[in-house]
Amino acid sequence: MSAPVFLADDGTLAGVVVGDLYALGGAEGRHASVVQRRDVGERVDVVDGAGTRLRGVVAAVEPGEVRLRVADVVVEPAPEVVLTLVQALAKGDRDHQAVEAAVEVGVDAVVPWQADRSVVVWRGPRAEKSRARWDALVRAAVKQSRRAWLPPVAEHLTTPRLAARTADVVAAGGAVVVLHEEATTPLAEVVLPAPAPAGSAAPELLVVVGPEGGISAAELDALVAAGAVAARLGPHVLRTSSAGPVAAAILCDRLGRWR
Repeated sequence: MSAPVFLADDGTLAGVVVGDLYALGGAEGRHASVVQRRDVGERVDVVDGAGTRLRGVVAAVEPGEVRLRVADVVVEPAPEVVLTLVQALAKGDRDHQAVEAAVEVGVDAVVPWQADRSVVVWRGPRAEKSRARWDALVRAAVKQSRRAWLPPVAEHLTTPRLAARTADVVAAGGAVVVLHEEATTPLAEVVLPAPAPAGSAAPELLVVVGPEGGISAAELDALVAAGAVAARLGPHVLRTSSAGPVAAAILCDRLGRWR
C-alpha cells in the first residue's frame, strides 16, 4: 500500500536532505497525529505542491506534530504540457465532483467558468468563499491521489475572458478543446500541443466543460473564433460532473502519463 501524503507549508522542504528529522506541524501535523493517529515506524510522504516529495518514516509523534526521519527526497518534473480543466459552475455540487475527480486523474490546473447557463453565480464574498472551497477540494484530491504537484485554482472567468484566455493559449502554441455533444471530431483525434524545448515554458492544453444546461451556441462560436476546437467524448452525453474527469483520463493517456 502506498504511503499517505501530507502537504507541507510553503518553503518548509527547502534544504531537507536524506537523514534529516523533519517536523510536520500545523494543520497537517494535527491531522496526521490526532485524526489519523500515525504511529512510529509508519511510512509517510510529505510534498510541497511544487514537485518535491519527502519519503520518510515516523520517528516520533506528539499531539499536533509528527517527526519523520527522511529516507528519500524526490523531485518530480513539471508537466511537459499543462493540462487545465475549465469547469463551468454547476448546481448540486456537480462542479465540485468534477474538480475533485479531475485532479485525482491528473489535471495540472483548474479554472472556474461562469457560463451563460450556469445556475450558480459567483460574485462578491460568495466568489471568494466558493473559490476557497475549490482550493480545499483540490488539496484533498492531491492527497488522495498521492500527487506531488498541487494544481492552482484560478480566478473564475466569464465567457469573454475565457475567449481572451483561449486566444492567448493558442497564440503561445497551446490548444483549447471545448467538449460539445454536437461536435464531429472525437477527443481522441484532436491535435495536442507538442512539448516545448528544454528551458521553454510548457504549452497549455485547456479542456472546457459546460454546465448542466450545456454550452450555448454563442459561447461555442466565441471560443471557436478565438482558436478553440470543438470535440465530443463519445456516443453518450455525460453530466458536467463526469465529462471533465473522463476527458482528463483520455488526455492523460494521450500525453503519455498513464503508460
